[in-house]
Amino acid sequence: MRITPKQILPAEAACFFRRAMMAPFGVKAAENSSFASFFSLTAICRQTTLAAMRPGYALYIHRFAHMIVGRTAVLLPAIFFAAVLAAQAQESVEEVALPPWSEPTLPSGEPAPSTQASQLAPAPEPVSSVAEQVSSTPVEPVPSSAEPLPSSEQAFPSSANPWSPSTNYTAAATTAIPPPVATGPYGGSYNAFPAGETVYSGEPRRFHYLLSLTVRGVWDDNIFLSHTNKVSGYYFAIEPVITIGWGDIAGHSRSYLRLDYMPSAILFVDHSDQDAFNQFLHLEGGYSSGRLTLTLSQDIALLQSANLNSFYDTTGLWANTDASAPTRSNIFYTRLRADYQLTGKMFLQGEFDSPSYAYPGNISNYTVSGGLYLYYNWLPKLSVGIGGTFGYTWVDDPTTDQTFEQINLRLNYEATAKLSLYASGGVEFRQFDGNRNTYDSPVFEVGVAYHPFSGTNISLAAGRRIYASGYVSNQDFGTTYVAARFQQRLFQRVYFGLGAGYEHSNYFATDRDINATRDDDYWFVEPSVDVLITRWLTAGIYYLHREDSSNEDFFSWQDNQVGVRATVRF
Repeated sequence: MRITPKQILPAEAACFFRRAMMAPFGVKAAENSSFASFFSLTAICRQTTLAAMRPGYALYIHRFAHMIVGRTAVLLPAIFFAAVLAAQAQESVEEVALPPWSEPTLPSGEPAPSTQASQLAPAPEPVSSVAEQVSSTPVEPVPSSAEPLPSSEQAFPSSANPWSPSTNYTAAATTAIPPPVATGPYGGSYNAFPAGETVYSGEPRRFHYLLSLTVRGVWDDNIFLSHTNKVSGYYFAIEPVITIGWGDIAGHSRSYLRLDYMPSAILFVDHSDQDAFNQFLHLEGGYSSGRLTLTLSQDIALLQSANLNSFYDTTGLWANTDASAPTRSNIFYTRLRADYQLTGKMFLQGEFDSPSYAYPGNISNYTVSGGLYLYYNWLPKLSVGIGGTFGYTWVDDPTTDQTFEQINLRLNYEATAKLSLYASGGVEFRQFDGNRNTYDSPVFEVGVAYHPFSGTNISLAAGRRIYASGYVSNQDFGTTYVAARFQQRLFQRVYFGLGAGYEHSNYFATDRDINATRDDDYWFVEPSVDVLITRWLTAGIYYLHREDSSNEDFFSWQDNQVGVRATVRF
């Protein structure tokens, strides 16, 4: 017998609907369902207005409800997944449009420099044309009620320095992970690059700060840097960094004061006797008044391990090849620069440098030097200089104290905000208090910073210097080095980095009765990948291989490190 929709009673329709609801969700869920009670009300309580519906409608509603309930398990996950994809796509688009955390935008009360000038009302026009129509007597123009406000360029004049804060550095997450900077061994390149992470500012504000914390986990296959007794081990590095500043700490075109401090705790898992606590401090200040500009800086590195690092080298790219073993060392470097503008194209630069290398239990040395250079602004962004440096080095016994003089030619080229170049080259003459003949050697230093595209950073450092050995008596060594760092941003959040460097050290005697024959060739390579998880959190992995090959086997060694790291920036 065929049952038509009109032959089904409301009570039967409610029973069918109740069964359909119980099938996917269970009996207890169906009994508690308000939707099932709703249709039971139409079958039992016919005195209500809902019971006035035709009996055949209940069957149609039953079929429709069964279709919806049967597909709910598929529709809900699909809708949720689509919403997640849309939210993630929207988040990526919004992050590209927003400036990085370290590049604050202009305050809401101050319009952008480009729009501020356009909003200024023009001076009122003279009303002489209107007066001529009323009277033939000439009428003087009505003066302006107030002087026009100065533009942003007049209030904060831009500087030729490509790192000036007046430049708009707003870009999509380009400085969330700072670009690496190539430096030299034994304390870095003091003339080519500043110390500490560059803090960019989209506005000429007074106070600046930067806080970060890096935690590294590292496996090292030669923790003693030994040629014959290689011992591997795991260690953790905890490295917070604090930077505070006042004034123009980015452009240095006005007065400023800056402090960078980074303690570094090295904690070994199985070799607690090798735990070390290193400290790096950089204090710098500048004063500008008319033609005179003064800059004073002090760098301090208190190290308890064999790696002579800096703010830019926390993984140990440049090892202390002079020691080639875990050792303590303390580095102090004082640097003073005074620039005086003689004319529109010429200026004088006076220099004072005082590097000190203290090796407890070994041979320490202390140097004082001064120089005077005359610069000529050949082009608006190119200046050349010539001058000389002289100094004296005190060395612990038995090594002889030393006097030296240098003649150098220098060049500063700041093409654009994407390219800057510093170069200095000359010759050094070193005397040893009459214990041997004068030692003549070329000296130079080169630093290049190149930013060709958004997310691409390249830096290069090279040079040659003379150092007094801290571990071999009556010997100095000249070190010639070159290092390069590269960083490329991929997919807005992934940063690929590559660092490589080479150093050649040749030793020479400071006394005529000593025969110095040691030569070292050191090189390193470090690829890395870091991921920008959020605007304040990054995580990455790196591999470091470094090797020293010496003609004296005792100083030769190889080392491999694999590390993971995470950095939080505020």
